[in-house]
Amino acid sequence: MEPCGVMEAVKVTPVFPITSWQGKRVTVFGLGRSGRAAADLLLDLGALVTIVEEQPSQDFESTSKSYGLRGAQVFRGDQVAEGLRDLDLLVVSPGVSKDHLLVQEIGQRGIPIIGEIELAGWFLQAPIIAVTGTNGKSTTVRLIGSILQQSGKRAFVGGNLGIPLCEAVPRPAHPSPATDYEYIVAEVSSFQLETIHRFKPWIAALLNVTPDHLDRHPTQEEYRAAKQRIFENQTSQDWALINVDDPVVRTMALSARSGLCEFSLIQKVKQGVYLEGADIRARMHGKEFSIVRRDALPMRGDHNVANAMAAMSVGLLCGCSVEDMVLALQSTPTFEHALEVVREWQGITFVNDSKGTNVDATLKALHSFEEPLVLILGGKDKGGDFSQLADTIKRQVKGVVVIGEATQKIIQALDQIKPVALAASLEDAVSQAAAFASKGDVVLFSPACASFDMFRNYHHRGLEFKRVVGELQ
Repeated sequence: MEPCGVMEAVKVTPVFPITSWQGKRVTVFGLGRSGRAAADLLLDLGALVTIVEEQPSQDFESTSKSYGLRGAQVFRGDQVAEGLRDLDLLVVSPGVSKDHLLVQEIGQRGIPIIGEIELAGWFLQAPIIAVTGTNGKSTTVRLIGSILQQSGKRAFVGGNLGIPLCEAVPRPAHPSPATDYEYIVAEVSSFQLETIHRFKPWIAALLNVTPDHLDRHPTQEEYRAAKQRIFENQTSQDWALINVDDPVVRTMALSARSGLCEFSLIQKVKQGVYLEGADIRARMHGKEFSIVRRDALPMRGDHNVANAMAAMSVGLLCGCSVEDMVLALQSTPTFEHALEVVREWQGITFVNDSKGTNVDATLKALHSFEEPLVLILGGKDKGGDFSQLADTIKRQVKGVVVIGEATQKIIQALDQIKPVALAASLEDAVSQAAAFASKGDVVLFSPACASFDMFRNYHHRGLEFKRVVGELQ
């Protein structure tokens, strides 16, 4: 049986019955944004909260003092084990691996281990639209949010891309618009999906799966298994939304017990959104109709058209009109750090794609341009195969500038393909790329790597790139 509309939200049963949070001993492992959101919710619920953090940030002292005033205990560094001694439940942040020795020891003691999205899911009443995949998650989630908001629907937009799901949970002590949300739209990562138990999206979207995070997931099979969990708790009243062009995704979706909705750049679909010639069309609830011409959308690159089609599929499932969807997509600005045009300088266009944190993302970025390219890449290796870039670089790229820890691995993969220059810093990389480029060229910053060797995160890296480009004289 396929669903035909929005399901009535059902209250989720926790990992173990919790009739009252008063006196429940809960430890939050990690004091990043999601950890703080979980701790705030638990304190509002009346739980006895302990917070542990192995790698304190610059604001740790003031943050821990604030939580201390609210009755939470906070442990740091080598005191972490002490904070994990007496607890009924452990909430781990996405940055804490399930293979962490202390986390494994907690599991061996039979203590439930969950993540922040699982905790939030126990209390959220609005239908959840969860989006995962190797690339395109943030863009798709933002496009879905724009479509729902343009259609007059009250939607929370967050998850892995910024605002933790716990912040959408209404609580009597802090009345907020959260009580009025009609939909919860969330980007969810493989790290977050590792720790779900009953997290159940009404729409579970899987965009694509290519090698990534092999520095965290020991094998590609484990990475895929984590992504596949997005379908785990769905029923026939829910939807699995998949990229039917990706054979890995098609195979993973076989486990889904929900209705199936598809999107495709290359073939008609039974139910969903597809590209036919220059037209984006839909088959939905027994009807077939045109949505918009592809060239009427401002997205650059096939991958972003696919992201837009995924967002349209969600919009149609939520009852949005074609007119509202098209208006939302046409008026949505370019997203920061995702093929973001930064500046034209001496006829050279500089593009910030700092969100390109793996090889597949950088390949998609390269395929989005017809202009001659100078590519800046490198950073912290995540286990990617940089040789997959070689053929595209040979055809489209005039020169490559490499930075970061992965430099030697990249050089070996691209040896004798194109001129490769080494840079000691981002400033040096931009300077060398600008010198190599000519009028009409594009300097593309798409690292194909994580940022943590030189920067706090991809956002910090992208801001620094924009700063350096802005200072060119």
